[in-house]
Amino acid sequence: MNGRGHALSGLPKRGADGELGNAVEGYLLWQARIAEAERCAETFVRPMEWLTTSQRTEIERHYVADSLRCARRDLERIAARSVSLRAEYEHRYQQLRRRCLALTLTVCAVLTTVATLLSAL
Repeated sequence: MNGRGHALSGLPKRGADGELGNAVEGYLLWQARIAEAERCAETFVRPMEWLTTSQRTEIERHYVADSLRCARRDLERIAARSVSLRAEYEHRYQQLRRRCLALTLTVCAVLTTVATLLSAL
């Protein structure tokens, strides 16, 4: 647990501290993705010994740009799916709450009726 009593987990945090933490985490993850794309670009052009330095640099730049475009598209798709799943789960949760409330009220009504009938005897 941290000083605020929250367990350290992968769950998004709420409030200003949570938003800042999520923004920093997102920034660091994106920087790691950039570094990975750059390493892959270097690995990709390494066997192409006939390239000039400027050609190698240009190919690496295009490779990184394409890789980051794909990563952004994937992240946007994942984010959209997360929003969709959250809405679906919230809807199911509301249904479950209504069913539990209805069951609780029904059980209370039955118990009250039974108690009333027993006290009348």
